[in-house]
Amino acid sequence: MSDIKIGQPSEPGEYDAGMLTLLQIIWGDGFLSPGGTDEVARLLEGSDVGGCEVLDIGCGLGVIDELLVTKYGARSVVGIDIDPSLLAEMQRRIGRAGLTKRIRGQKVEVGPLPFAAASFDVVFSKDSMVQIPDKPTIYAEVLRVLRPGGRFIASDWLRGGAGAYSPEMMEFFRLEGIAYNMASLDESAAALRAAGFVDVEIRDRHDWYLALARRELEAMRGVLNSLIVSRIGTQRAQHFVDNWRQLALVLERGELRPGHLKASKPA
Repeated sequence: MSDIKIGQPSEPGEYDAGMLTLLQIIWGDGFLSPGGTDEVARLLEGSDVGGCEVLDIGCGLGVIDELLVTKYGARSVVGIDIDPSLLAEMQRRIGRAGLTKRIRGQKVEVGPLPFAAASFDVVFSKDSMVQIPDKPTIYAEVLRVLRPGGRFIASDWLRGGAGAYSPEMMEFFRLEGIAYNMASLDESAAALRAAGFVDVEIRDRHDWYLALARRELEAMRGVLNSLIVSRIGTQRAQHFVDNWRQLALVLERGELRPGHLKASKPA
């Protein structure tokens, strides 16, 4: 099986202290992707994870793993990530919440998922699989570690169109400091079916995030600016404003199209 680059950043230190601070000012305590608890709820609509053993790919700071247990009734969650500093902060968060018996973080390396076949009822991921270049292989791995009838529930940064990225998108990647590996919603659905999944569902979240990103940019320039500058300095604050301006542009062009993906392993 070919290597799977799980969250492999193009440069070391992608989530440095400044970025972690900024993202949580914009997206909420513990969140490294947009929408907070409301978008988690939207993603989980119609998907009961009560009593399930869950694998979270790209768990970040672990706030969603905490929600999966405390709000949605998951029996247990294993959160995996490649960044040891994020996992260390996750463990502190989970410890403070008294959930170490039900949630654990695990560092992973490039390669197949380090779990036996049929280990989980649900594989979950929120906005992190964009960093995995080989979609067919990761989907096959997700299928492998799911139990029969198990479910894949994910949101991700996806693209509109095909072919070469535009100069505008390449500038967004440069400001992000990371090369996104994006398929379209339809390509993702086809890859899931080709891997062996059934009951594949897709949901385009482009319009929702375009409106939200515009509000985020306005807040970064206005009501949140002094807080951001005080926390990370003028230079970094301006970098992130430039980053968000480019984010809004590629969203407006329809080149960046966040979406939800759901599918099941045959029973």
